[in-house]
Amino acid sequence: MASGPTKEMLAELASRPGRDTIVSTFIKAVFIGLSLLFLAALLFAPLVTVFVTALEKGYEMYFESFRDSDTIAAIRLTLITAAIVVPVNTVFGIAAAWAIGKFEFRGKSMLITLIDLPIAVSPVISGLIYVLLFGAQGWFGIWLQEHDISIIYALPGIVLATMFVTFPYVARELIPLMQQLGNDEEEAAITMGAGGLMTFFHVTLPKIRWGLVYGVILCNARAMGEFGAVSVVSGHIRGMTTTMPLHVEILYNEYNFVGAFAVASLLTLLAVVTLIVKTLVEWRTGYTRTK
Repeated sequence: MASGPTKEMLAELASRPGRDTIVSTFIKAVFIGLSLLFLAALLFAPLVTVFVTALEKGYEMYFESFRDSDTIAAIRLTLITAAIVVPVNTVFGIAAAWAIGKFEFRGKSMLITLIDLPIAVSPVISGLIYVLLFGAQGWFGIWLQEHDISIIYALPGIVLATMFVTFPYVARELIPLMQQLGNDEEEAAITMGAGGLMTFFHVTLPKIRWGLVYGVILCNARAMGEFGAVSVVSGHIRGMTTTMPLHVEILYNEYNFVGAFAVASLLTLLAVVTLIVKTLVEWRTGYTRTK
């Protein structure tokens, strides 16, 4: 009678890579390679081109581009806009996420839909909306002119357009997080006599702080890089209402490639810093986005 396979033979067979394992490894390698190729073609190559073009005439010309008064004004306006928009959207995002994640009320699904609206609407359309409302021929245009108030082609219009485009980021980051956390700890704190503000700052905020940081980072990145909506409401008044993205367009159209790509490189560096901070938040806290 023939003896069956020994334990050693079974162990050896199990250790050999099967056909399914080889196919799976090959498919994984193909997808990883395609992903890297896609990133190299559409992300890394343009980024390298930005810095190469910015520095092609030397570091002296590169840094000289940032001494231009219009460039300084564009950088200043971008930072001012972000400094106004991000805190306001942070407060809105926390309030909206608190209401949606902790309470049930009529119109809740509508509120969620409205929060998602700027993601679905083209930024150019959102800019046109503000022109129709606050422009010279808009609904409130005559009243604004009579009271010498400028919104379109001025800082308020740029802030409003940027705020509209970026307000979903903090809210959408916090809503699923608050829904996942539930209300048990907040209810326990209230039962023990804590007020609403104390419950929020000592119970809720510590649990959502890294999601909040994540949303603020994304909101700030979009605020500094917004082009479409700001382009409509700014009027492209050089040195006054041009943010960094708009100033890049102006310099490029004037064939000032070194200046255009120098400002573009600064925007790129800000984006890279944003990604680094985001990665550090994920690494230090283990936080991942909740869908």
